[in-house]
Amino acid sequence: MHAVTEPELGADPHALAAIERRVLWLSTAMIHHANRVRPNPSGLKVGGHQASCASMVSIMTSLWFEHLRPGDRVSVKPHASPVLHAVNYLLGELDESYLTRLREFGGLQAYPSRTKDPDPVDYSTGSVGIGATAPIWGAVARRYVNAHGGDAGTGRQYSLVGDAELDEGAVWEAILDPGVVDLGEVVWIVDLNRQSLDRVVPHIAARRLAKMFDAAGWQVITVAFGRLLESLFTRPGGAELRTRILDMPNPEYQRLLRCDAEELRKRLPGNGSGREEIAALIAALDDATLAAAIRNLGGHDLSALSAAYRQIDDTRPTVILAYTIKGYGLPIEGHPQNHSSLLSVDEYRRLAPEFGIDPERPWQRFPADSDPGRLCRATAERLRREPAAITQPPSVPADFGRTPKGTSSTQAALGRALLDLTREAPEAARRVVTVSPDVSSTTNLAGWVNKVGVWSPSERHDWFADDRETLLHWREKPTGQHMELGIAETNLVGLLGELGATWSRWGRPLFPIGVVYDPFVERALEPWSFGMYAGGQSLLVGTPSGVTLAAEGGAHQSITTPSIALEQPGCVGYEPAFALDAEWTLLACLARLGRPDGGSAYLRLSTRPIDQTLADVPTDSAARERRRRQVVAGGYPLRRTADPALTIAAMGAVLPEALAAARRLDEVGVATDVLCVTSPGLLFRALRARQGRGTGETWILDQLFPEHRRTPLITVLDGHPHTLAFLATVSRVRHIGLGVTEFGQAGDLDDVYRLHGIDTDSIVSAALDLS
Repeated sequence: MHAVTEPELGADPHALAAIERRVLWLSTAMIHHANRVRPNPSGLKVGGHQASCASMVSIMTSLWFEHLRPGDRVSVKPHASPVLHAVNYLLGELDESYLTRLREFGGLQAYPSRTKDPDPVDYSTGSVGIGATAPIWGAVARRYVNAHGGDAGTGRQYSLVGDAELDEGAVWEAILDPGVVDLGEVVWIVDLNRQSLDRVVPHIAARRLAKMFDAAGWQVITVAFGRLLESLFTRPGGAELRTRILDMPNPEYQRLLRCDAEELRKRLPGNGSGREEIAALIAALDDATLAAAIRNLGGHDLSALSAAYRQIDDTRPTVILAYTIKGYGLPIEGHPQNHSSLLSVDEYRRLAPEFGIDPERPWQRFPADSDPGRLCRATAERLRREPAAITQPPSVPADFGRTPKGTSSTQAALGRALLDLTREAPEAARRVVTVSPDVSSTTNLAGWVNKVGVWSPSERHDWFADDRETLLHWREKPTGQHMELGIAETNLVGLLGELGATWSRWGRPLFPIGVVYDPFVERALEPWSFGMYAGGQSLLVGTPSGVTLAAEGGAHQSITTPSIALEQPGCVGYEPAFALDAEWTLLACLARLGRPDGGSAYLRLSTRPIDQTLADVPTDSAARERRRRQVVAGGYPLRRTADPALTIAAMGAVLPEALAAARRLDEVGVATDVLCVTSPGLLFRALRARQGRGTGETWILDQLFPEHRRTPLITVLDGHPHTLAFLATVSRVRHIGLGVTEFGQAGDLDDVYRLHGIDTDSIVSAALDLS
């Protein structure tokens, strides 16, 4: 990261203070209107966070109106979204009509959203910890794009974080990742108001947080006090006052904010050794000065904040710990339960004159010829960005034209397909970036990693390059296409989300593929889902999967993951049974990435070697293409009989058991069809479209379940049986669903399949019950 040039500083302090007050008013008024003015026929709570907004106003005013550059990006803490909208409104980026539509259908979102809000939002936030860490991965994504021939520019990546948000483990997983220490463009500003939703948090201590960030290699800047308090600290008794404020418990300090001047004079000196000195110092202050002094924290002092921003050195990540007061400047200031408190109508009306506002005309901008108006206009001009030109990603082939032989697993097919892509479609392959949490070799990515190298901001020496027994070569260079993080799945999918958003941020589409052990997909699901909500498009591969991991035992046997893509918005999911199915679905998923009409995908793969001749791939080119289209659409008929009495619909690794069961059933006079399901989610969408409850094509249902082959149905998969249970409603037939409903056990494959009732005998027995 090159050194950056600050914008011209020295904004008129009076104009800046006026903007600060107007931002506080507008954010407060938006929430007030949504809850107290706008009709609410349902009577349901609308909500909003006036106090949480108030503690961020000074931080955001100084940042936007003095320090931001057009290349900078900012993630705003969720509950401060009205502050962001107020700033955008003053900058001319939001129409006045939206100020009355906070949390209204089609209006301003409850929390900042890149894809749903009408005004500029750099990062979607709302899920605690995820928005805070997103700029870290945004910084990596921007560096990656620039290293691979794109033009993503430069700029800082800011996170505006509530102190209670630091309780989230994902925050520290990101901070402690070894690669983060090199990201000098990352700046976190912690709104240290020492309150959470329910209470004043007793043990939040800036000094402890400072040590934790410092130990992770971050620059730490603490903005504790404003100019008034700092001036008092220079007087006799000032050192004792400073120590008293720093050492008092958080709840005691918050209680002082609720005291009048008379009570402050009694409480503030405390009972310690400096009591007399403090009492003498504050005795010389008038009531107004004393009340202002106890509130004069650094996070509300524009000059102190500006000075802190100027200290950022851009050589390592920076955290600014800004002491603030929740509800600052409002009647609910400092109240221990003010998190979701709303001003009453009377409080709101009394407040308006203090801000120079007519409560009947609450949405006033500054006159264009006023000093604040000129500062708003200059800031808008400084921050103006040209929209990214959306470019089409390279085309991805649908089929490499080969048919796998022998035995193979779908996991092995992943590595081979990526290598084939480098030969068959090099332009598309150059857009692929793989991400893994220390499982590259065990998920069959070794060949790919050897081929494309590991991404690093600078080239690093490979000390094992001449070791003949080293099979996985770790060549780190700026042109590498594989990234490896520590064992933290939330970091991985956070990075996936940002790599998957480069097409909309900078017009540079990538094909991000994250590979994790399938049992840990659920751990990663929330941040991955939030990345999709924010417009990120990526491919998540879960492998190995299911109780097919027989010897690993129950802790490593995923049960509920097959239904994830069935239920996850913005995502399609596949669980292929055969290597060619895995190849076709991988290519189809890549072809959906990096485009406005695209989306994410989840592949659930297995390490079980399966005889590939069971796939019975057609040799005729037209028939082969028909099979491929069926695989990509959700499933295909694998075995057809002349006059079926039963159908088995199986998915993934259990296809050999399904086929074996069908052959045995034929022998006892129960002619059985076998369907290979590749995507329950796509079949469910087709069913809803047939019912008129969604959009999409329905032809795949006609090919899988034609009326003349309407029979009772057995569904079976290595996962929870409810995933495929809906298939019985396609033709409205009797059904038995086989799958995994209990934690697994260690053992060989036959023992484990038998335990869960997904072995051949169990399928035959269930079929006879239906016949």
